[in-house]
Order: sequence, then structure tokens, then C-alpha cells
Amino acid sequence: MRIVIIGAGEVGFHVAKSLSQDDHDITVMDISASKCKRASENLDVIVVEGNGASPRNLSSANVQEADYVLCLTRVDEVNLIASQQAHELGAKKIVARLRNQQYTTKDSIIKPEKFGIDLVIHPEKEASSEIVQLIRHSYATQSTEFEDGRMQMIGLRLDEDSPIVGKTVREICEAERDFKFGIITVVRDGESHVPWSDFEFDKSDTAYFIVKTERLDSLMYFLGKETTPTKSIVILGGSKIGRSIAGMLENEISVRMIDNRRDKAEWLANNLKETMILNGDGTDVELLKAENIGEADSFIAATENEQTNLLSGMLARHLGVKQVVIHVSTTEYMPIVNEIGFGTVISKNMSTVNAILRLISSDLTEKSVTTFDEIDVDVVEFSPESGSKVTKYPLEEIKFPEDSIVGVINHNGDLSIARGATQLTDEDTALVFTKSKALPKLKQLFEA
Repeated sequence: MRIVIIGAGEVGFHVAKSLSQDDHDITVMDISASKCKRASENLDVIVVEGNGASPRNLSSANVQEADYVLCLTRVDEVNLIASQQAHELGAKKIVARLRNQQYTTKDSIIKPEKFGIDLVIHPEKEASSEIVQLIRHSYATQSTEFEDGRMQMIGLRLDEDSPIVGKTVREICEAERDFKFGIITVVRDGESHVPWSDFEFDKSDTAYFIVKTERLDSLMYFLGKETTPTKSIVILGGSKIGRSIAGMLENEISVRMIDNRRDKAEWLANNLKETMILNGDGTDVELLKAENIGEADSFIAATENEQTNLLSGMLARHLGVKQVVIHVSTTEYMPIVNEIGFGTVISKNMSTVNAILRLISSDLTEKSVTTFDEIDVDVVEFSPESGSKVTKYPLEEIKFPEDSIVGVINHNGDLSIARGATQLTDEDTALVFTKSKALPKLKQLFEA
């Protein structure tokens, strides 16, 4: 598949990184010499330095032959113009990242489809949806749905008294036979491990499980985690993300929002009718104490300043908030904060990356469904070819790469958690959780 990516910032870079592992013909274009240098030094892609809105540059990047053109610069107007030019040149499908959500309202004068855009992705909207999903599962550090919501991946930080600490994967699976779940990844001391049967859990590990959504409560009970519903949240920052979260939840639960600008706080009070708006500094300890922040179920730091978000998140955790969610733009912060363990980190950039990968996965045989940069693991969907090795033997008899594990099997719509005795057929699809370096060996197992 031929893919052209306009914009080599955080979003464009990570999309290119994930897709380049699948041996596609990828061209990355950016006007910034430093971003082009980063892409050329770290990715197996063609790099073109230049303005992505220029028809001459687009033509030289063979946009006319592209299956996908992804317009992912930070400037909406550049993405719109680049989309229109790519459409005129003959690109098959065009995806545009637009920060201004007014472009997709019913009364918008500028319609994305007039620019040849097939799909618009709003970064703040994607991040807001991800945060709301976490709020609904306040015990988790990560919550992601697969298979149209029928499967759930949950990340949990293990406490010293967790019932699985000191046990191996084999012992855990043998102890719980009433229902099946998969153990996908464990992060320990900042390093991610794909756990095989003899892997033993330790306190302060962050473990990632996959289970049928209908059995999620059973898994939490087995792991000794409370699943009490979230009743109250505090949002720091009336940003697009903060406003979006409040709008989605204010009619369900108690929502308070703090913003340090008085004029903005007044505007928020007039537009978020069911949300209590407070004017103040979210890093002011006395304010947080006066507002009894520690009694909130969740604290979401969503200002435009990620340093403010990190500091306020630390304060909220210190004051006793059960769940802290922090938005950052710098993806390098994500594994560090997760390792420290004072909150869950969300990046609108990575949320956008995953939205794009989910779209493109519909046209691929091996589909990069999701990338979890903070745990160095990708989720890839494989369709075994007839006569491939995985269709000839049970999984336990196949030598899989150590950094990969088969998680979920979809057999004609019927979902199951993979086990050692499971044997795939060419009618199945398999969700495989893997580090990128294991992909070449994995492909060989699924090819005839």
C-alpha cells in the first residue's frame, strides 16, 4: 500500500513509525528540516522536505498513486489545502487532522468533503473520548476497546496486597477456570515484558489484561479491585479537551471545572450549564484543599500547559484523589509518568495516531490496530493464510517470538481468549500484542 504523510510532527512521525513496520511504501513530507532529519534517521521511509500544500511537491511525492494521503500538520488550513491538492491529483483516500471542530458542524460554511477529505480526525475529541472511557473505569491506568467494544483491555497497577503478586501466569490461569482472560503486557521498572507462563508478578508492576467486556467485573473481583462507579470529577482547564469531557459527563455525574482566567471562567459558566465553574489556580494547594479535591473520584488535568498538568496531577494524588488523568503533548513523558505511578497519562497526539491506524486497518491484511507508545507494544490483527504454520499446530507447539503473544481469536464473529491449546484456522483473525521488532518473525508464522 502506498501512503503519503504530510507533516512529520509527533502525529505524523508515530503514524509513519507504526505503518512502516508493515512494509508499506511510505513517503513523509514536512517543511521543517529538523523534522525531516528525525524521520530519515529513525524510520524506513522516503522523506521529502518541502511545503505539503504545494502541488509540485505533492506530485513529486507521487500523491497521484497514493492509496492514502494523511494530512497531519499542526495547521488546519495547510491540511485543507493539501487535501484538496491531493484529491485533484488523484489520491484514493484522504484523511485530515483538523483542530477546529467547527469545520464539521452542520452549519459550517467550509465543508471538509469539498476538499476531497474522506475522514476528519479532531485530536482533542479523540483524547476526550479516551479520557471519558478511563473515567468510567476509574480503577484502571489504561482502558481500550477492541472488536466493536466486545473486548476490553485494562491496565492496572498492582498493589503489594494484590492476590496475583508472587504468582506466575500459569498459576493464575490454573486458579481461575470460571472465565478466561489474557495477560498481555507487564511494565516493570520502565521496561515492558510480554509475560509467558513462568513470568512471576511483583508489587508495583503495571499489568495489562484483555477480557470480554461482559466479564470485566469478574476479572476485577478476581484481582481484588473495586469497581465502584465514578460519581464526581474535577477538571483543571477549560481547554477544548476539558470542555468536551464536561459536556459528555455533566448530565451523568457531578462535574467541577477550575480555570485560572476570570473571563474564561465566566464564559464557561454560561456554556456548561450543569458544570460548577471555579476561577482559580489548579496548582494552589490551599484552593485544592478548600474545594475538598481529595474527595473527588477523578481529577483530570487538561490545561494547555503540560507542566501545569503534571504538577497539579501530583498534588491531586497527594491529596487523596483515587484517579488522576493527565494530558500531555510530549509523548516522551508518558512512560516516565506511568512508571512513577501518580496518574494515567493521555496524549491527544497518540489518540490521533490510533484513530488513523484503526481506519487504515480496514484495508490491510496485517492490521496495526493500535499502538501503545507508553508500553512499547502494538496490537496487530493477523488473518492466517491457508496452510500457514499457525493453522497446523496448537499455539503452545509453535515457537512464537518472545516479545509477542496472541490475545484474542475471532472465529466468524465468535470471540475467545487465546490459550496454549488453541489452534487457528484460515477463517480466523487474531489480535496479537507484540513489540515491533518481533513483527517480521510473526508474519512468517501467519503466511503460507
